[in-house]
Amino acid sequence: MIELLELTKRYGEHLAVDHVSFTARPGRVTGFLGPNGAGKSTSLRILAGLTPATPGTATVLGRRYADLPDPGREIGVLLDASAQHAGRTGREVLRVAQETMGLPRDRVEEMLDLVSLTPEEAKRRVRDYSLGMRQRLGLATALLGDPAVLVLDEPANGLDPAGIRWMRDLLRDHAARGGTVLLSSHLLHEIEVIADDIVVIGQGRVVAQGTKEELLHDDRTLVRAAEIGTLAAALQQAGWTVERVDPADPGAGLRTDASLAVTGQVALEARLPLLELRAADGAGLEEMFLQLTADTQRETQREAA
Repeated sequence: MIELLELTKRYGEHLAVDHVSFTARPGRVTGFLGPNGAGKSTSLRILAGLTPATPGTATVLGRRYADLPDPGREIGVLLDASAQHAGRTGREVLRVAQETMGLPRDRVEEMLDLVSLTPEEAKRRVRDYSLGMRQRLGLATALLGDPAVLVLDEPANGLDPAGIRWMRDLLRDHAARGGTVLLSSHLLHEIEVIADDIVVIGQGRVVAQGTKEELLHDDRTLVRAAEIGTLAAALQQAGWTVERVDPADPGAGLRTDASLAVTGQVALEARLPLLELRAADGAGLEEMFLQLTADTQRETQREAA
């Protein structure tokens, strides 16, 4: 389990992480989302013992990283795939980690096979690796000690679609065996597919957290009518909130916080025939993410200026 409690990091006058609290639980994949500069990487660096917190705590299995007796066997970390010795071969990178952790030598070959680095690729210097190959090597290093906890920052960078699916299956399998996975990524679709729980951070603060189902659930009503503008006015006059599904396409209909029964009654009283009336689909992760972080997006700030 991973627990962040009132985690804060200040650089001079800049508050990079502002009292962040959440828990990543065993048996689940937790997606950690936020715009660039929101504080994700700083939070992960504190968790991995690379940056001190100002106040607050970040613990793995109930202990700070610095207090873990054998951290490589308890937490696997991949924060930057390029932070590997460029002059060593892939096999040498793993061999150093294997000897440091006191693991059997055959564990290196197991990991090379697991991440699909061929014997020929394992002999090459890391400086000659593509980004995708470095990601695979970084994952192999993180998994080498068979840790219960994985902390990964943008692990899909540089992977092709087949590689992304492979990584997804790997992390799902780790969680299914009772492991804890904390995954930071800008690939919203991947988080939506793989995550059980989601934490969204903006301007250093947690702006939303919960299960994927809770966050993406939408209890509004979707309604379509030939006279959509008249229906919208009738619903608003009755005190309900409405929004166009697609402002450029009136035929796409409306979403309203009125229930199905109330929406139908309003339409009946206004003598407006309906083309469709049903529960709205849940919001997609991209839509939710953009709504929650709108005031931190560079493009939004530029438009406001």
